[in-house]
Amino acid sequence: MRLDGRRESTHVEDRRGLSGKTAGLGIGGVAIVAIITLLMGGDLGDVVRNVSQSGGLGSQTVSSYEPTPENEALAKFSRQILASTEDIWTRYFADNGLGTYKAPTLVLYTGSTSTSCGQGQAAMGPFYCSADENLYIDLSFFSSMRQQLGADGDFAYAYVIAHEVGHHVQHLLGTLDQAHQQMARMSKADANRMSVRIELQADFYAGMWGHYESAFFGSLEDGDLEEAIRCASVIGDDYLQKKAQGYAVEESFTHGTAQQRMRWLKKGLSTGDIRQGNTFQLSDSQL
Repeated sequence: MRLDGRRESTHVEDRRGLSGKTAGLGIGGVAIVAIITLLMGGDLGDVVRNVSQSGGLGSQTVSSYEPTPENEALAKFSRQILASTEDIWTRYFADNGLGTYKAPTLVLYTGSTSTSCGQGQAAMGPFYCSADENLYIDLSFFSSMRQQLGADGDFAYAYVIAHEVGHHVQHLLGTLDQAHQQMARMSKADANRMSVRIELQADFYAGMWGHYESAFFGSLEDGDLEEAIRCASVIGDDYLQKKAQGYAVEESFTHGTAQQRMRWLKKGLSTGDIRQGNTFQLSDSQL
């Protein structure tokens, strides 16, 4: 990708080098967790547990962490990609009557960090928390992608960030919260199938971002699309399960197969049309 001279997002919180109950909630955050817990039918005990899991009032321990030049380059790259998603989704929301796009915050951390969705761990990979509208990523994930999955390249890394932003788009449009509410009332198998739809739509939205990134900025180079598609293929549930245990259990899929993930990413890349990405209206066989 050609990103020289591109702006970097300011919606970034850098927690690298902090450990323990990083950042914490603060008094206001504790109040929010308490209110949400009580509204969802919890009691005082549930409030205490949820506040504790989310970091409580928090503490910050500064370690001797020193980012490598590679890590600093990835941090800059991530800020530039986030800025691109801000520009593209702000314009798309405005042009298509979707309201005002509110940008998420990207939290860079190392090891573990507190979130409003519980304690985040690097082993979880990048994730989005709708409760605080933050994306969380330990940049070492990109090294793991390269070393363990053979997925490499700047557009592959960009796809990962754009996918998490896709969850934020779902949240802003009400799709994510509605799906999560339905999942809470479902069996485990049905909830997994709903999760697949959530993830495939986020892949589609990541593809939409790539569509407009190319159209607006002309930043994509030869091989970029192949990098993202290759990445989608190796983070499919079937591929990962077979790699880990030699076989796949379809009922346990939560993100979709390699073929499904590639298909929806490609569809977003080719159409750039949000109306084409409603994964919730299709049968399992149509996904």
